[in-house]
Amino acid sequence: MSAEAKVALIHDWLTGMRGGERCLEALCDLFPRADIFTLLHVKGSASKTIEGRRIRTSAIQTLPFATSHYRYYLPLFPWAIEQLTLDGYDLILSSSHCVAKGVKPPPHALHIAYVYTPMRYIWDMQDAYVGPGRMGPASKLMLRAIAGRLRRWDIAVNTRVDHFIAISQHVADRIRRHYGREAEVIYPPVETTRFHVGDRMDDYYLVAGAMAPYKRIDLAIEAFNHLRRHLVIVGEGQESRRLRHMAGPTIEFLGWRSDREVADLLSRCRALVFPGEEDFGILPVEAMACGRPVIAYGKGGVTETVIPLEPSAFSLQPSALNRESQPPTGIFFYEQTVEALIQAIDRFERSADRFDPEALREYALTFDRSIFEKRIATYIAERFEEWKRGGRRRSC
Repeated sequence: MSAEAKVALIHDWLTGMRGGERCLEALCDLFPRADIFTLLHVKGSASKTIEGRRIRTSAIQTLPFATSHYRYYLPLFPWAIEQLTLDGYDLILSSSHCVAKGVKPPPHALHIAYVYTPMRYIWDMQDAYVGPGRMGPASKLMLRAIAGRLRRWDIAVNTRVDHFIAISQHVADRIRRHYGREAEVIYPPVETTRFHVGDRMDDYYLVAGAMAPYKRIDLAIEAFNHLRRHLVIVGEGQESRRLRHMAGPTIEFLGWRSDREVADLLSRCRALVFPGEEDFGILPVEAMACGRPVIAYGKGGVTETVIPLEPSAFSLQPSALNRESQPPTGIFFYEQTVEALIQAIDRFERSADRFDPEALREYALTFDRSIFEKRIATYIAERFEEWKRGGRRRSC
């Protein structure tokens, strides 16, 4: 790909460093002169690599309380993303779990969308967001009122995307189902070098991440309340207050912690508990990079990364990796219920010696960031050369 090509990176919003922002950071390193466009930027919330770029925001940035309550402006997101001006850019790379892929590229530019998921709250997981105790009446009413319009927009803007990349086969299947489009699968980058196998194991299980409804941290809390075992929870989010209210004396909340602290907590836990349905799930790979097994709900992207001790027809999902000779790295449960999770924890405790820390780490290295960078750089360069040879133009 020509070094003179002008590149724009489109990201939904910059309010913290989660999985999507880790991917954006890797794209910044691949395209060191690219500019970033986003709906909203909370200054200082992203890594130095991202914060050091020229970041252009949308009209959402100027609205009252946007930095803390931006989700309430969801009805305006399609309009706001379409107002971003990308004239003069040759390559548009959208990094999207909401509306970023709906940006309007210039007629001469190639648009490749790296998709973490189609919008969860209007497609497959709407019920997880509007369930009991998760949204106020006004928010539920708003989401239900606009969901149909957002779905129609989400389908219509796919003509603006030339090529889709999905973070997992699970997401590629959803892109095919909702949009009628095919997607290349390139697993997201995992910074395996940040993690290590610990020299000791402490007597706690770990849950970590943003406290969003679909993460189902409530299942873990109820299970560990019942078992009276020590569960450490790292993270904050929209469900924080509800989850803290549910927790018994054996549940410990640590709030957000630094990358170094999370790596240390992962290296010393008995196992990572992962009760939600994820599109990929970087955290389970990070746990395995620490030599620690994963107890996970056996649906979604985790079935492409975790090798269950007890394989079943439900867990045999397509994967970009040859896993036939790999040792087990976790335990799956197949119903999102407290009872099923308790049974999985019991199975783990009866077979904990089946998980070899060094083998888990060796397997996790197959998801390293260097592999992501090589695969996505090759894919983008090939599509860009095809685009130049074809001389295509688009009308948006």
